[in-house]
Amino acid sequence: MADYAADPEKGHQTTFATGEKGVAANGQVVLRGLDQDAPEGAVHRNLKSRHLQMIAIGGCIGTGLFVGAGGALANGGPLGLWLGYSIMGWCAPDPSLLLMTTLYPVSGAFTHYSARFVDPALGFALGWNYWYSYAITLPTEITAAALVIQFWRDDINVAVWISVFYVVICSFNFFGVRAYGEAEFWFSILKIITIIGLILLGIIITAGGVPGTDPIGFRFWHQPGPFQQQSGIPGSKGRFLAFWTTLVQAAFSYLGTEIVALTAGEAENPRRNVPKAIRRVFFRIIFFYIIGTFVIGLIVSPDDPNLTNGDGVNASPWVIAIKNAGIQGLPSVVNAAVLLSAFSAGNSDLYASSRTLYGLACDGKAPAIFRRCTKGGLPIYCVIITAAIGLLAYMNVSTGSTTAFNYLSNLSSITGLITWACINYSYIRFYHGLKFQGISRDDFPFKAPLQPYASYFGLVAIILVIIFNGYTVFLDGNWNTGDFIVAYITLVIFAVLFVFWKLFKRTKFVRLEEIDYTTGKRELDAVADEEAARFVPATTWYGKIWDFIM
Repeated sequence: MADYAADPEKGHQTTFATGEKGVAANGQVVLRGLDQDAPEGAVHRNLKSRHLQMIAIGGCIGTGLFVGAGGALANGGPLGLWLGYSIMGWCAPDPSLLLMTTLYPVSGAFTHYSARFVDPALGFALGWNYWYSYAITLPTEITAAALVIQFWRDDINVAVWISVFYVVICSFNFFGVRAYGEAEFWFSILKIITIIGLILLGIIITAGGVPGTDPIGFRFWHQPGPFQQQSGIPGSKGRFLAFWTTLVQAAFSYLGTEIVALTAGEAENPRRNVPKAIRRVFFRIIFFYIIGTFVIGLIVSPDDPNLTNGDGVNASPWVIAIKNAGIQGLPSVVNAAVLLSAFSAGNSDLYASSRTLYGLACDGKAPAIFRRCTKGGLPIYCVIITAAIGLLAYMNVSTGSTTAFNYLSNLSSITGLITWACINYSYIRFYHGLKFQGISRDDFPFKAPLQPYASYFGLVAIILVIIFNGYTVFLDGNWNTGDFIVAYITLVIFAVLFVFWKLFKRTKFVRLEEIDYTTGKRELDAVADEEAARFVPATTWYGKIWDFIM
């Protein structure tokens, strides 16, 4: 059902989500029938629990773990790599996002929470910035997938592969959310099998289990050492800056874990399934990233030149370790995993950006046409306009236009970190509003642990990463105007969007006593109760295991 909340901009009820309810002339929420009866249609709850679980994993396992971690190892050393990924794993705003999504599983998710608990202008700036970020990342991932193919076939023009991947990704999304969810389900299973296999192989390599090789153990932790030096800066300062570089790289690798919250408006039994998926993201981060990066630090020297000079998948620490161990054939397996990750990322990019645009339209922050859905529940115009941006991938075929495309892509360089900061701040406002109004969290279906301290820690850490992500341009002799713009232009765009909506709509910062926790919640509670009543718990042992996993 739809969620409705008091709109500070207009002073009456406005829709926020799935469109099963309407607003009467007097501003009161009324039933308007089933989805197909809505004038503009509405999305349908067709994503099952197993889809959400794998979408959550898909946001965790990507090219950052398969390839990007190699650059972090070269910059920070084995201990710097492990610490960087461990610390940033704790900064992911999953617990706070989990609680808000549990109470308000609506389309738009965190853009809605920023508008509802902080300021409508913040929700506007966050939503449009997030939409652009993932829309422009779509052609980037399509191009990346096409270039990965050249590992096997470099005799075919890359434009051919761009066309193939573009058509397939668009097909998954135009066939509806269930097709998208099913695709991500199988993509994620294959990625899980691959990364678990690589971790086990890494343990075998470091233990000397490959015929003809000696045990490695902690050799690279002793020589060249646990930390690397920032180039040209000796001593502890050089080691700290090298570690900070790794921290920034780790932050970008984790981005995307929040995408599962965007499925709230299309999730079956969202009060049960969405929190279940988000809750397990944390444990998957521990296993895949923290254990994975620890193993990487054991099997590859941070001084290996291929980490920084390797081309494509050849820069992957897993491929480097496999080749050093003299194992044949497996580099192609890693390349296939990278291809799958890029393809899956493009699939998720189109979904995330189109649903963000849909959420903005439901919130009155985008043209009403983007709220229209087909009878099957597809926000068709949102998908069309976002998919059209994917055609920019063809700019990468020409050397000259690649530069222009890179400028467009750089405009969203730190959007994900801004999103994390907004989620943490929205939860802080949400938490203190509850406390101010005397509302106990004990009655909520989920109570986020270590709050609000975890959100404060995450907010401060993310802000520091945002501010100092481009620190290298301020070092002596390193100034580069292009790098400075890449590092900080997104902040300017975000501020412009915020100020524009603030002045255009004359929005007001939501005071603690004005935060609305009740509007729309009763309708969502009714939906949750109705769907929970249809839920049949597993009775067999294998069914219980499947239910625990999925």
